[in-house]
Amino acid sequence: MAVAAAGTATDSGGRRPRVRPTQRERSDATVEDLLAAARTLFANSGYAATSLDAVCEGAGVTKGALYHHFAGKKQLFSAVYAREQERLAARITAAYVAVADDPWEAVLEGCRAYLEASLDPEVQRITLFDAPGALGWEAMRDLGVNCRELTRKGIARAIRKGAILERPAAPLTSMLYGGLSESAMAIVRADDPQAALGEALADLRTLFDALAAGS
Repeated sequence: MAVAAAGTATDSGGRRPRVRPTQRERSDATVEDLLAAARTLFANSGYAATSLDAVCEGAGVTKGALYHHFAGKKQLFSAVYAREQERLAARITAAYVAVADDPWEAVLEGCRAYLEASLDPEVQRITLFDAPGALGWEAMRDLGVNCRELTRKGIARAIRKGAILERPAAPLTSMLYGGLSESAMAIVRADDPQAALGEALADLRTLFDALAAGS
């Protein structure tokens, strides 16, 4: 008589054992379900109008399960916001890599991707409208470190490659990233966001051309 290995289950027909998910896998799956349900609600209803009961219902879990992983709504929103920053960082990276042979143009394309993302209504709601009040600027800055670091690395590489004149990377990183953040907010609040995006990108082009080596 065969004995099933730990973590597996067999059926009476002697078919191949079914592997039971581990406790860690079940826990991770619960977190993913909670984050997916929370993102949908935060994006569509907003932070203030989203209840933890609604999140639990959407995820198909108990409130006890939610509190096992998150201290409350703010921590849950923080995790959703962090995921949004990861998605944004991936979008910026893809835009950068597409023209990476031109290091300064690549930074510009990363900036373009950042601003274009602000036109997505769900991104707007989570990252631009609700995050400042729900999390505060310091927490947003800490959670957005990947996007800021991508900007710094892009600028530093452009300096090393001679695409822009030699200078400390940190001050330009702060000015560029801060300006992009303000521009994104202005775009989403404009009467015509698409037109506002076009204007912002035109000014960004002018700025990058002025900073380019040999301009």
